[in-house]
Amino acid sequence: MFLGEVIGTGVLILLGDGVVAGVLLNRSKAQNAGWIVITWAWAMGVAMGVLASLAVAGGVAHLNPAVTIGLASIGITDWGDVPILIAGQFVGAGIGALLVYLAYLQHWAQTEDKGLKLAVFCTGPAIRSTVPNLITEIIGTAMLVLGILAVGQSETAGAFGYFFVALLVFGIGMSLGGPTGYAINPARDLGPRIMHFLLPIAGKGHSDWSYSWIPVVGPIVGGVLGALLADAAFKL
Repeated sequence: MFLGEVIGTGVLILLGDGVVAGVLLNRSKAQNAGWIVITWAWAMGVAMGVLASLAVAGGVAHLNPAVTIGLASIGITDWGDVPILIAGQFVGAGIGALLVYLAYLQHWAQTEDKGLKLAVFCTGPAIRSTVPNLITEIIGTAMLVLGILAVGQSETAGAFGYFFVALLVFGIGMSLGGPTGYAINPARDLGPRIMHFLLPIAGKGHSDWSYSWIPVVGPIVGGVLGALLADAAFKL
């Protein structure tokens, strides 16, 4: 389980943070490609991360502490497995962020805007306001977990469930990503944020620790709420 989460989350962050770097950093060939490019590549990161995780013996492809805790709250995941799954997710997120840093090594010094460099690694609000930002992350993650469990119940999805989940993430990004950048995943946000703090990124600024708890707490709350709603609605 641990290795599956490391590999799956690493792939997710490599492709997800990678597209943000491509769109935001100066002299990238993908610079200014836009929001749809970012949301679509994150969706593909989810698809490939899930497939990579499941390819590992014992892999469960949660890739997200909010999903893990949400599923544990309704008895689908054993609480005893939660720590090792979350540990794997954070290790994988850190590795993925490191690989993005190395892939764009020449572009950090070419980019003066400290905020853009931080945005490659983690999310930030369009309008900084604690309660609304928290609510957005709760709603987005509740939709994520509810949708994942709906896909799991669908005979139509079948073996292509991973792709439906990717489309779900694409939809969340397009519809709900505007206010906060749709972290919807504590490991996705906090793991790379820690790497931003640790890595010798040319001309980087602060890591915005004052905001960092929102994309952790909001998704966990949302994940539990989404799981409870799905359990009540789908009779899991």
